[in-house]
Order: sequence, then structure tokens, then C-alpha cells
Amino acid sequence: MQEPDNKAKNGTAASVPEPVLLYPPGIPKPPKGADSLLLYLDFDGVLHHENVLWHPKRGAYLAAAPEYRLFQHAPLLEQLLTPYPQIRIVLSTAWARVYGCSAAAKRLPPALRNRVIGATFHSRMHEHEFLSQSRGMQVWADVVRRRPQDWLALDDDTADWPAWCQDKLIATHETEGIAGQGIAQQIEQGLRDMVRPASPPQSPQPGPL
Repeated sequence: MQEPDNKAKNGTAASVPEPVLLYPPGIPKPPKGADSLLLYLDFDGVLHHENVLWHPKRGAYLAAAPEYRLFQHAPLLEQLLTPYPQIRIVLSTAWARVYGCSAAAKRLPPALRNRVIGATFHSRMHEHEFLSQSRGMQVWADVVRRRPQDWLALDDDTADWPAWCQDKLIATHETEGIAGQGIAQQIEQGLRDMVRPASPPQSPQPGPL
């Protein structure tokens, strides 16, 4: 998404005890997603053509051929996720920084929107420091914060992802997004691998006497 001057990829009874503060004031609560299965979701180049521009009056719009439209591949992602209701979404898109997580999530159809638990960017962060990191490092920092059971990322920005994260990244097509050739099949396999329970350890078989 291009912003105006830079590229962004937005009376109690006495017997009732006082509530206990689980987290001291000023210290943020741990983010949602611990021990969960997470999908890190970019918008541009994933759910639609990557060339999204921003205008103070028009808001976000596509500068692309007429056959492309915003969020045109959201139904496909919804279909791919339908067998896995346990998977939650974290927004890694610049839309969450520009518009805020809630407003960005509202652009998604309800079945996807209801899975969103947060974003890689939040208001307590220093925006300049966040933008100085590659997309891969932004996602990895969020993984470290949330500590999910497992995760997968859909993104067309593949530059400078940490080597230890590259097997979690499914690269999408910058114009065709997740509808690019063979990408939906990669997502299907990645989701199956993520939800597949670990094989129980096998008991040692007795050898010949």
C-alpha cells in the first residue's frame, strides 16, 4: 500500500473481594495466540493485486487492470481455512498499521474476520523501528511474543526472511495472490501439516532372543 509520501507494505457488597490485577499498570498483557495455530496474513499480493495505493479521500484503491479488485481472493482463503476452525489469524499487512487492526479486519468477510486475534504492529510499538525491519523479522518478532504452537505465513514480500522462518513462509504471486498457479495447493498442504498431530513415539519392538 502506498501512503501519500512513502511505500508501506495502518454499590458493591462488603463481602465481595476487590479484583486482583493480573498485570501491573503500564505493562501490556501477553498477546493472544499462545499455544495456538496461527496464520500470518498479508493483504496486498495475497488477497488481491499488490499495487494498492492510498489517497486521503479515496482511501485504499487498486491501480491495476479492471479484472483485479480488492480482496477478490478472500473467498478462496475462507474456503481453504474452513476445515480448520482452530486456526487463528494475525494480520501482518500494512493495512493494520495504517487503519488499525480492527478496521483492517473489518475489510475481511466475516468468516475470516472472526479468526483475527491481532496484528504484528500495535500502538505501543515505535513505528520507525517497526518499519526498519523486514517483513520476515516483523513476523518473527510477533511469533516470539505470542509463542504459538505452530504458524504459517502468507506473503508476497519474501526479502530477508530469517533462514529459520523460511519453511513457514508460503510465497504468493504479487499480482495473482493466493490464486497464483499451485499456491492454493501449497496452502492446503501447509495447513494440513500444521494441524496434523505429532506422531506418538513408538514403543521399541522386542528383538530376537
